[in-house]
Amino acid sequence: MATDAVAQLADSLAKTQVTEGELSYKGQGRKFDNAQSVEEMVKEIQEFKGLQALRLEGNTYGVEAAQAIAKALETKSEFKYCYWSDMFTGRLRSEIPPALNSLGAALMTAGARLTVLDLSDNAFGPDGVKGIEKLLKSTACHTLQELRLNNCGMGIGGGKILAAALTECYKQSSSQGTPLGLKVFIAGRNRLENDGATALAQAFQLMGSLEEVHVPQNGINHPGVTALATAMQHNPQLRVLNLNDNTFTKKGAIAMAQALKHLRSVQVINFGDCLVRSEGAIAIAEAITEGLPILKELNLSFGEITGEAALLVAQSVEGKATLEKLDLNGNCLGEEGCDAVREVMDGLNMGDLLGSLSDDEGEPEEDDDEDEDDEEEEDDDVEEEDSSVNQVSSPLSVPRPPDASSFLCFPSPDKLLKLGTKRALLFEQQVDVADAGKTAEAFLKISSVYNEEDKDVKSAVLDSIGKGHLSYFRVLTEDMGHGSEDKVKPVRVVPGHLQTLEYVVRQDYFPQDHIAVLEAFMSRHVQALESCSSARNILKSTLEQVRSEN
Repeated sequence: MATDAVAQLADSLAKTQVTEGELSYKGQGRKFDNAQSVEEMVKEIQEFKGLQALRLEGNTYGVEAAQAIAKALETKSEFKYCYWSDMFTGRLRSEIPPALNSLGAALMTAGARLTVLDLSDNAFGPDGVKGIEKLLKSTACHTLQELRLNNCGMGIGGGKILAAALTECYKQSSSQGTPLGLKVFIAGRNRLENDGATALAQAFQLMGSLEEVHVPQNGINHPGVTALATAMQHNPQLRVLNLNDNTFTKKGAIAMAQALKHLRSVQVINFGDCLVRSEGAIAIAEAITEGLPILKELNLSFGEITGEAALLVAQSVEGKATLEKLDLNGNCLGEEGCDAVREVMDGLNMGDLLGSLSDDEGEPEEDDDEDEDDEEEEDDDVEEEDSSVNQVSSPLSVPRPPDASSFLCFPSPDKLLKLGTKRALLFEQQVDVADAGKTAEAFLKISSVYNEEDKDVKSAVLDSIGKGHLSYFRVLTEDMGHGSEDKVKPVRVVPGHLQTLEYVVRQDYFPQDHIAVLEAFMSRHVQALESCSSARNILKSTLEQVRSEN
């Protein structure tokens, strides 16, 4: 504990040089609006000899402040690492592109050669991608190895702009004899959908250097998944493939299984909550049996996989000496199927590597789920080929109703929106409000997708946690105040949790006696809140205001 406290204190100190060549202002929760507000920072950047890395995350910067910082970077030719996530909280979306343009232009002027560009948790949308477009095409990014754009709201348009910029960067760098060798690409929660994913897949195929690809929660269906699968075959050094919470269905899963047969270096596969279905799981099992010699983790949870297919998956990991975890939770194995899978894993002396099966959905009541799924896919193909054809007959399959339980297992903005106007009722039916742990956990999951820049998602979150869900707030604040470890499962705190709380504490229905509890918790040195400093400070300010008004 003492070591953690020291690390927490050291990390929160202003102007800390964390490693050689690095200047950090991380997590101070400060608001920099103009050039005057960053005068001290600018001076330290200018005086820092051999600056290689600058951490700006966890503060908020206006256009003028960003321009002043950019000016100081124009002479830093040794610069390599941009740690610039979560730096525009509370800013208008129109402010972000000019701020990014200024910073990017400075790096180009300096002749910098970047290794890492991290702009995650900046909800800048397609316009924000335009703000870094010139930088991505420039020589400054010819050496880029890690591009992190998680939770940026890029959308299809932003994905296409990004793909075109990376393609141009690769072509220009190749013409100079040093082709772009991007190794890590992270872009979860961006609503790339099929068109955005397909555009990026073309860039990935061209580069062929990727080692890690993380694109969870992007609303990608089988056409986009298939495009990504084709691209992955051309990246032989791929180690980690994370497409959690997209929708493979049989077609996408089989395409991905074919891709895995061409890859020997894969260590982590996360296809959880992707509806790979039984046929897809069987195909993936075949690919694992034939190859993937150094596989460490395989996640096929919540994929509507039946017992027979799950057994084949379990059998496929035989001889994988490096395996650390197999996750088949939340499928349709049934009690006997779960026992059979455990028996197989025990027989392989891998019983301790099998994840929990506690959320198994039980054997499916009907056998036509996958047939229905095939019909849905065929309908999708017809629409893609000729959207102008109007079908007079009734549809071949009935769309599945919104599923609150699926959202609570793997939250995503897209899933929340699909629940429609009855989302609050659906959550009430799903969550046992008499269970303190479950209600608090539901609050955390719903608020985790909160996005200040996306009005639809923001409204959906606040609607889901309205006056009728007072118990969410009561349980959460009680757990915060008492430090309970047995009520709520440990979760990673994200800004959305605190941004949602900031809204609800201003409402009449929030219990005033919990203001002091929240204030006390927000004032503590809690490492989990480190990445949410801006949202934390705003919540603290609101709590103080509400308390003074009452």
